[in-house]
Amino acid sequence: MNIGGGVLTFVEKAGNRLPDPVFIFIWFIGFLVIGSVAAASYGLSAVNPVDGQLVAAQSLMSSENLRRLFVDMPRTLTGFAPLGYVLVVMLGAGVAERTGMFSASMRAGIRKAPKALLTPIVVLVGIVSNHASDAGYVVLVPLAGLIFAAAGRHPIAGIAAGFAAVSGGFSANLFPGHLDALLLGITEPAARLIQPDWTANIAGNWFFIIAMTVVFVPLAWFVTDKIVEPRLGPWQPSADAPIQLSESELSRDEKRGLFWAAIAALLVIGAWVAMSVGPNPPLIDMEAAPTERMTPFYQSLVAGFFILFLATGVAYGVAAKTLTDHRQLVKMFVDSMAVMAPYIVLAFVAAHFVAMFNWSNLGVILAILGAEQLQASGLPAWQLLIAIVFLAATVNIFIGSASAKWAAMAPVLVPMLMLLGISPEMATAAYRMGDSVTNIITPLMVYFPLILAFCQRWTPGFGIGNLMATMLPYSFFFFIAGAIMTGAWVFLNIPLGGGEVVTYDLNEAREAVQAVSAN
Repeated sequence: MNIGGGVLTFVEKAGNRLPDPVFIFIWFIGFLVIGSVAAASYGLSAVNPVDGQLVAAQSLMSSENLRRLFVDMPRTLTGFAPLGYVLVVMLGAGVAERTGMFSASMRAGIRKAPKALLTPIVVLVGIVSNHASDAGYVVLVPLAGLIFAAAGRHPIAGIAAGFAAVSGGFSANLFPGHLDALLLGITEPAARLIQPDWTANIAGNWFFIIAMTVVFVPLAWFVTDKIVEPRLGPWQPSADAPIQLSESELSRDEKRGLFWAAIAALLVIGAWVAMSVGPNPPLIDMEAAPTERMTPFYQSLVAGFFILFLATGVAYGVAAKTLTDHRQLVKMFVDSMAVMAPYIVLAFVAAHFVAMFNWSNLGVILAILGAEQLQASGLPAWQLLIAIVFLAATVNIFIGSASAKWAAMAPVLVPMLMLLGISPEMATAAYRMGDSVTNIITPLMVYFPLILAFCQRWTPGFGIGNLMATMLPYSFFFFIAGAIMTGAWVFLNIPLGGGEVVTYDLNEAREAVQAVSAN
């Protein structure tokens, strides 16, 4: 059986013709240079409604921009906001992953789950495991198949539920993490096209990602138990089925490690609480306006998650005897950064694309002209955000990298929506909703072949079409629910978290511009 095989073959062939995201950005830069020269020659311009100034297109081949390109090249990379955010968080997360803390935590989360609640627990742990980066794919997904088989249920259903949670719920979670730092960091330079002093708030989507979790867990539970597992039929284990429960059992050292990791987590959380209360708390700006007093606290969360992951990873490693000396710890730091090398290469070209887009003024001009057209169309804000969910979900089928897509889309979408009264945080939330829901149905997703291999361990001959057909119901329900949730969030004007809201006040932007000009 090869359900959807024809469509998959087309998508696979078309996607395989796309270059690596690094070269996609190089092509973008080439087209941008040509476009800037043409736009400047044509005299393309627009009036910025924030400060009333005429914004004219600038040629990237001008002496000033060429000098800026080559003189500021190191500064362009180091000034790329998401680079610092992600490297700091991943420095700590890498230690937690390499000591085994993340793996043991996930196994502990589903090891003794009641059979009736097995599916929602697998899904919830899978969503939360996104903080562990790739560990969710390589640890939780195969483990979910093992646990389902041990409970007498079809292991492919467990793998599907785990994959749907880890990948389809990629942006959902209970707490902000490295993905929030990455995407909101990319949002920052885009938002500064309109408001020069706009700063990313890592907690700016906190309530939204919690709501995604609340919506996706019961949806995945329903799809697994009512659609996927009945379609798979009863599971008949073969003689060589890989059902070895010892793989999921926690050793005494691992249990001790998790205990001390929990103690370390409480101490870090307690330290952050202590720095946020009292007569003159370091993380609260008591002299600022009431709506801005929490800003230092939210901005400290990048460092907070670094310390949280580092402290829990070290505590686990020492107690579980997976971390024996300081040299091993330093090597974990080094290995964590080595894994980030592909992202740093991508960040180099993405940073220059974003910077050059800003120098050309094309981002602001396209945003202004696009906002005028959308405003004239009379479409309400909630419909615009649903359209962004659809756009991100469609593009995600062909380009898997969340950061690559957002780095290309944000310079136009974010300022355009700001001019229509929609906050950068809400624009980011809509994008990440669409970016999540189609991960699980495209063979171009880097972990798709791995998930297929996990399925073939239990059912030899299980093909790409089978996996596609198995995951399609999750993607469909996630997309419908995600689009409705995003539209309702805007329509009801629900706070996004971290003190951030759906709407954007252009009057505040004008005041910010005036304040910057006065200084």
